[in-house]
Amino acid sequence: MQQPAIELQDVACTFISKDAPGQRYTAVENVSLKVEEGEFVSVVGPTGCGKSTLLNVAAGLLVPSKGSVRIFGEPLNDINTRAGYMFQTESLMPWRTALENVLAGLQFRGVPDDQARQQADDWLRRVGLGGFGDRYPHQMSGGMRKRASLAQTLVLDPDIILMDEPFSALDIQTRQLMENEVLELWQSKKKAVLFITHDLDEAIAMSDRVVVLSAGPASHPIGEFKIDIERPRDVAEVKATPRFMALHAAIWSVMREEVLKGYQQQLLKAA
Repeated sequence: MQQPAIELQDVACTFISKDAPGQRYTAVENVSLKVEEGEFVSVVGPTGCGKSTLLNVAAGLLVPSKGSVRIFGEPLNDINTRAGYMFQTESLMPWRTALENVLAGLQFRGVPDDQARQQADDWLRRVGLGGFGDRYPHQMSGGMRKRASLAQTLVLDPDIILMDEPFSALDIQTRQLMENEVLELWQSKKKAVLFITHDLDEAIAMSDRVVVLSAGPASHPIGEFKIDIERPRDVAEVKATPRFMALHAAIWSVMREEVLKGYQQQLLKAA
C-alpha cells in the first residue's frame, strides 16, 4: 500500500519561555495530519496558531515533544532530505546572482558545474526569469526574487515541497501570477505540497484539501475540507464560482471564532 508523503501522528510541540524561565508554552498538540503523494494540502488558522511549527516539524528542523513523523512510511529522525522548503522570508544569498543562487544547492550536492548551470538556467526559464540570471537580489523586484526562490527550491527535484506563506509580501497582481505559476508547475510534477497560509482565498484556490487549526496555545486541527473544484484552475477566476464561495463560507464558519480568539490574544500580548 502506498505510504503518505508526510504523516504526523499525535504531534505536540512544547517550548520553554525565554521571557519567563521555567514556564512552558505548548504551540501545537494532538495534531495528526497526512499529505498523500501528489496532493496539495494547505493549513490555515489564526495568527500564532502554530502553522509554521508544523512545517518545521515536517522539514525535520524541529523535533516534536510528543508524537511521530513519517516521510513515505519511514520515521523522520533528522533533516527531511526528500523535502524542499520555500520560506516566507528572503532566502537568496545577496552576494550571488539569480543563477548562482539557483545552482548553489546542486553544487552542494556535488553536481558537476556544467550540468548544474544547465539545470539552473532551465528552471530560471520555467519561472519566467530567462535572461535574468546575472541579476543580483537587490536588482530584482519582490516578485522576481520569489520566482528565483521557487526555482532554487524546485531545481533539486524534491519529492515534497514545503511552503511557508511564500507570497504574503507580494502585491495582489504579482501574488496571483505566482500562485498560478506554482499550480502549473505542481500540475506537471504532482509533488506532495504542504502549504502554510493565512489567506483562506489562496488556500481554497490552490489546494486539494484545506486543514483548519484552532487558536493557540495547544493548537490542533478543528476542520478538514476537500476542495472539489475542477483543475486546472486560475486563482482569480475560480474565486467567482459558486462552489468556491460555498467552500469559503463553510470553512470561514469554522475559522471565524478561532480568528477572533487569536486576535484577542494578540491584543492581550500587546497590552
